[in-house]
Amino acid sequence: MTDKTRHILSLSGGKDSTALAIYMRDRVADMEYVFCDTKKELPETYEYLDRIEAYLGKPIVRLCDDRGFDHWLKIYNNYLPSSRMRWCTKVLKIKPFEKYVGDDEVMMYVGIRADEDRAAYISTKPNIHPVYPFKDDGIDLDGVHRILDVSGIGFPEYYKWRTRSGCYFCFFQRRNEWAGLQKEHPDLYELAKAYEKYDPESGQRYTWCQRESLEELQRPERIAEIRQAHEDAMRREKRRQANRPLIDVLADVYDDENDEQPCFFCHS
Repeated sequence: MTDKTRHILSLSGGKDSTALAIYMRDRVADMEYVFCDTKKELPETYEYLDRIEAYLGKPIVRLCDDRGFDHWLKIYNNYLPSSRMRWCTKVLKIKPFEKYVGDDEVMMYVGIRADEDRAAYISTKPNIHPVYPFKDDGIDLDGVHRILDVSGIGFPEYYKWRTRSGCYFCFFQRRNEWAGLQKEHPDLYELAKAYEKYDPESGQRYTWCQRESLEELQRPERIAEIRQAHEDAMRREKRRQANRPLIDVLADVYDDENDEQPCFFCHS
């Protein structure tokens, strides 16, 4: 490291990176805060970032690829991003971040907690060095809750129906979260639905969810089925974790439904 080493914390709009930003505010005076903006985020995410920025007393630098998602969708032959092909993270999150960093020596502060066993984005660039303050200091999920509560920042509004940050059409959403989007932001649901395509010649469907289009998902009887299954799962999990906050119970229910690891840049 050199005297010119930069300290950068990338916010995702989620609880862990937000708690880390609060935690580090008075520990690293020259911290830079950034947010990689796809221009497809939820309104609640932008509102939350404004609140965080006011608390930190520093600007959160908004990084974005000027060409945007629709440009890259064409480049990738209209192949929607998925857990198997996460091109959206690569071109809309990682590349803008690495361009911002350049060749400077950087300490990158990562919000992985002490109670987590997951990998973060680790740059192949030798000048970017990850730091894990929560792991180093033994801060777990309860600690993150305390940091958010004491600061007054709390959780973003989307946590009432969704447990991860990310684009409004993120393929990591569970079906009940899609149902939540349809209820809370029907306009965004329609925009997400418009990206789905069907090729009548090959019979191939390009959908955000496996084996189900958003058109099929939004049928009243299907929405009712999804919500009933979710409520049943919540009741079972709440009985099992009677003393846990509801938001943690919700997260555990969703994790049981889908154990795929989301992209760190989008969900932390």
